[in-house]
Amino acid sequence: MSRQPTADMPVDVFTDGACKRNPGPGGWGALLRWGEHEKELYGGERQTTNNRMELMAVIAALEAMKRPTRIRITVDSQYVKQGVESWMARWKRNGWKTATGSPVKNQDLWQRLDAALAPHQVEWRWVRGHTGHPDNERADQLANRGVPRG
Repeated sequence: MSRQPTADMPVDVFTDGACKRNPGPGGWGALLRWGEHEKELYGGERQTTNNRMELMAVIAALEAMKRPTRIRITVDSQYVKQGVESWMARWKRNGWKTATGSPVKNQDLWQRLDAALAPHQVEWRWVRGHTGHPDNERADQLANRGVPRG
């Protein structure tokens, strides 16, 4: 994105994760849109899970922001949305332990996401995946592009 976002116009972010086997090769994708400007991000790992790739997509999008920004993030992952909106504050209070006292799964990425969220004002949205939402479908294509081959 050539110009920086301003407070009056949020950046719209659409993310998705993909995994060919779970666990197995996986990818993440993020579409960032600010006005007429778009940026596509994607990447992947040889041995991962779908949940890790869903988290990485959001992390990569947030870490791409160069300054505090107002962001609308649309995910198709209830795991990510509920994790941020419902579970993360309690996990942090409990030393990154679940209600049963177990370590939080994917703690490294949840902590990285927590840090990436800190400077931004974020509104979360959820869409059902694979239902024809054009921007979610693009994020899915990016995630599949990120899956390592061979």
